[in-house]
Amino acid sequence: MPGSRVPGRTWTVRLTGHADHSASVTCSTEACRMPPRSKDTAALKRFAAEHARAHARLATVRPNAACACRAAAQCAWHETRTQCTGSTLLVLVHNPAVGQVWTLAEICQSCAPLIPHTAVLGRSQPQPQTQAQVQGQARRAPAGAVVPAPATAPAAAPLPVAGGFSSPQAAPEAPAARRRPRRPARPRRAS
Repeated sequence: MPGSRVPGRTWTVRLTGHADHSASVTCSTEACRMPPRSKDTAALKRFAAEHARAHARLATVRPNAACACRAAAQCAWHETRTQCTGSTLLVLVHNPAVGQVWTLAEICQSCAPLIPHTAVLGRSQPQPQTQAQVQGQARRAPAGAVVPAPATAPAAAPLPVAGGFSSPQAAPEAPAARRRPRRPARPRRAS
């Protein structure tokens, strides 16, 4: 059915600490290869952030995707109750205070602003109409109405990309983190 909705997708990249002061990175996409457990948590955190960005670059926002927040099922992402409406957006949910989980999701336009710590990374493009849909609109259009021209087919569909991503050594270097200037120590009061 041409107007049917497909479930909204989510990708979750998680940095998990372990008792021996090492950490590991996991991805909700089983095909993705993750680096081995390591004590270099800064490198793993950079890898996790870059891995989430790679998923975002490769994801094409589907205009027929239903909102992944499932507001009707009491969404855990936002407290305000709403109806899922509007076009589909690709959002990144990442709380920098926690900094251990990056979630990409296809979310509707009305839910996205209600979810804290989100950044909109992409918007769905309207689906091209088929010749039959254009002809059906022309039959229903009143006299004198402008009927849109049929959409042309895209030149080439994007090639599918493998689900796995490379190790942290192959990831592009993240820009160096900006450090705050150190405050001078306060002199202690003599009692």
